[in-house]
Amino acid sequence: MCGRYALEAPRSQLSSRFALDECVDVPARYNIAPASEIAVIRQSPVGERVLHLLRWGLVPHWAKDPAIGARLINARGESLSEKPAFREAFRRRRCLIPASGFYEWQPTAAAAGPARKQPYYSSLKSGETMAIGGLWEAWTMPSGEILRSCCIVTTAANELLQPIHARMPLILAAEHWPAWLSASVADARPLIGPFPAVAMQTWPVSPRVGRSSEDDSALTAALGKEEES
Repeated sequence: MCGRYALEAPRSQLSSRFALDECVDVPARYNIAPASEIAVIRQSPVGERVLHLLRWGLVPHWAKDPAIGARLINARGESLSEKPAFREAFRRRRCLIPASGFYEWQPTAAAAGPARKQPYYSSLKSGETMAIGGLWEAWTMPSGEILRSCCIVTTAANELLQPIHARMPLILAAEHWPAWLSASVADARPLIGPFPAVAMQTWPVSPRVGRSSEDDSALTAALGKEEES
């Protein structure tokens, strides 16, 4: 499960990297957690790429209670067409979620007591902002206001990340962004799979990232190098 990630990219960089026609300001954040308002790239009805803030935790349009979003932060890519919560969004409302990197926790044996989990931070070797495949929805509140929400699509981990966690976010190469945003399900489905391990890097980081109240650049630094970041 992908439950935390970081994004440190100024508006100008995001606009250039993703060829955006519209982009809101996105402050740097190093410990983005579910229920946050996060940067999401969608394709508008007229074909423009726009970046707006959506709530992380998908609320299907048919949901009776928006609290369901707390359980729908991730969607397994292999079963998007079968799950009622994701099926319609996979057909019509796919999106990109920009990220500098993401965190996963590796279970580790403890000499005594319960097993502990060591967090790892993973990013692209190129240093570029990655595009994570996502889904989005619009839910109408009783007041008539629209709640727009999203989730991260996951896939099997690549060889680099398998020792840490069995799953990873769906990372899409730039040449696949147009198809993910607007193509048919038949064309989008083949894009679901692990990103090449050779293009990624990962390292252990401070367990501070487990506290959502923590949010500083040292969280992404390798253990022992936090003071250098």
